[in-house]
Amino acid sequence: MPNDGCVFCGIARGHVVASVVHEDDRVVAFMDLSPVTPGHVLVVPKSHAEGLVDLPDDLGVRVWEVGHRVGRALRLSGLRCEGVALFLADGEAAFQEIFHVHLHVFPRFKGDSFRIDANW
Repeated sequence: MPNDGCVFCGIARGHVVASVVHEDDRVVAFMDLSPVTPGHVLVVPKSHAEGLVDLPDDLGVRVWEVGHRVGRALRLSGLRCEGVALFLADGEAAFQEIFHVHLHVFPRFKGDSFRIDANW
């Protein structure tokens, strides 16, 4: 069920403009407005799910399938892409900023700006 205040639900319904790279009956993938690297895509279920607890297994599989396809496309594109990152933050403690499940898929290359700081 859509959440009227959710920007990703607005994109999924076509009420918010986005640069869509994939759309089917369950998932939409679009370019991130604040990309980590050129080619950064978000894969989002069309039905509102705030976090993983709310995401049905079969829809999670579809998000992953589309993320996999986008990642392969990035590797084959003309973009600088020495690797691909798939990143999903679930909950505020994991630094989720928009509370609608979304999988980040973005090219990685030596010297890019993406960092996860941890005390390994």
